[in-house]
Amino acid sequence: MRAKQKALNFPLTNTKVSSQVAEPILVNPGAKYDHARQREATAHWVMMHEHAFSVVEEKGFLFMMRCNNPSYEKISRKTLKNDCVAVYDVEKKKLKSTLMAMSKISLTTDLWKSQNQKIEYMVLTGHYIDTEWLLQKRILSFVHAPPPQRGIDIGDAIFKCLKEWEIEGKIFTVSVDNASYNDSCLRALKDVISRHRKLVYGGNLFHVRCCAHILNLLVQDGLGRIIGIIENVRESVKFINQSEARLPMFAEIAQNLQLGGRKLILDCPTRWNSTYEMLSIALQFKEVFPRFQDREPTYRWLPEPYEWEKVEKVTMLLEVFNVATHVIWGSEYPTANLYLTEVFRIKHVLDKVITNNCLFMQDMAWTMKTKFDKYWSECNMVIALANILDPRCKMMGVRMCFPMIYPKDEAEENIKNVPKALNDIYAEYVIFLSEDAEREQSTNINESHSIMTSISSSSTGWSLLMDFVKQTKAIPPIKSEVEVYLDEPIYIPNNSLHTTFCALDWWKVNNSKFRVLSRMAANVLAIPISTVASKSTVSAGGRIIDSFRASLNPDTVEALICGGDWLRVLYGIRNKPKVDQNPKEIVLPI
Repeated sequence: MRAKQKALNFPLTNTKVSSQVAEPILVNPGAKYDHARQREATAHWVMMHEHAFSVVEEKGFLFMMRCNNPSYEKISRKTLKNDCVAVYDVEKKKLKSTLMAMSKISLTTDLWKSQNQKIEYMVLTGHYIDTEWLLQKRILSFVHAPPPQRGIDIGDAIFKCLKEWEIEGKIFTVSVDNASYNDSCLRALKDVISRHRKLVYGGNLFHVRCCAHILNLLVQDGLGRIIGIIENVRESVKFINQSEARLPMFAEIAQNLQLGGRKLILDCPTRWNSTYEMLSIALQFKEVFPRFQDREPTYRWLPEPYEWEKVEKVTMLLEVFNVATHVIWGSEYPTANLYLTEVFRIKHVLDKVITNNCLFMQDMAWTMKTKFDKYWSECNMVIALANILDPRCKMMGVRMCFPMIYPKDEAEENIKNVPKALNDIYAEYVIFLSEDAEREQSTNINESHSIMTSISSSSTGWSLLMDFVKQTKAIPPIKSEVEVYLDEPIYIPNNSLHTTFCALDWWKVNNSKFRVLSRMAANVLAIPISTVASKSTVSAGGRIIDSFRASLNPDTVEALICGGDWLRVLYGIRNKPKVDQNPKEIVLPI
């Protein structure tokens, strides 16, 4: 399909790569109007901001462009589409070259069904540490996933994408949610990838379960116990906001009671944290609602006092989940070392609730703890290894958290397993990197040999030198880098820097000291412990495949979504938020 598109060459821009953003630089800023450059810029603009192709045919757009440049030449939506596909192809080649230089890449993947097209797509996102020690993520594929959608079919689709990118031998981990088909998908994918290159740690880290999905399941268990109360609070907020007279009446009662709150929140039912915010704020006004009912007889959703008590207990528990969510996902690119302490805190709070005298909360906490234990048993090693590779923690985090997560008889054994795994993986990295070095060395020797043979037919000197180098490298060091790293004192940043500390910055500074371990740390810290990156892509899919553009073919959809993602990174532009999922704030009049 793309081979038939008319190729458009864009020779007029270069890119200057910095640590954060690649800024476009015009080769000849003083040049006269250039139609090709204008078409390239328009394609970039449309892809970055997810505009419709028809925007270039609107009269207002043409008026604006000709006011700025009377020589502007109109382009059609068909031409613009071809230009966008051409930009996608150019950017894909650049990204492919970047990925080829990476040693390991971790993936997240998810499925999404377009309601307008009635077909399903698979999104694949790559996560890696670049040469400047920055955590990067790129949407690699957004492809149509036709039925049947069995696990093995999804695995085949993922591998096909990896082959296209030529990174099937670089995959470190794949993070997925708990959908039933993902177990068979990852088993099939693990088998086929391991045939191309040996997986790290025997593939035991390959399948990573989404932490966000598990937390969501735990929270839904809690909210499910008070679903009727939640509905009453939601309808109460709606009722108060529906009338111009009701909101001032509610605000006046709150002022008379000297309550400090200034707003109510109407939640988005599909987002638990917005429901949590709605309940937390409504609790501040629990004395207002019955007085409001006295003045407004048609109001019929008033929660009973015992129901407010349940809301208060549930929200106190969910506050821990809310804080953990903000810590882990508050950064656009969280590294994996952040997860252990937050996951541990959730387990610690659940254990405390189980010993509570309230049977309602005990029963809820037991159900949540069962799900937590299942998740932790499957993902503990990835989270623990990442925490050890945080120089502020090393083994301290594992030693603090494991005794409170595991039963006493299991804690010590699991604490011992973590440094053992760290050493085993390090040993594999030593072999991997030495093999890469030997391949590079072999190439250099062959080049040198061709030069030497032009001077002398004898290569005996080179053979002796290389034998000596191999024998010298074969002598093991007194201490491995892991031992040196763990034996050194933990790194304690200044108080002012603690919250902004980045483990990648530390490893970047100490890269030359820990040549092998730093490479390993980069790959482990880049493991995504949630599929949020891939799930967030579906909001872009919903905006691009709206009811007016349901006829877009899957190839064009992929070019727009992937290309838009790459260009936003290029220009340092954040993606559009999913506005329809934000809670609605209702400000109370003074």
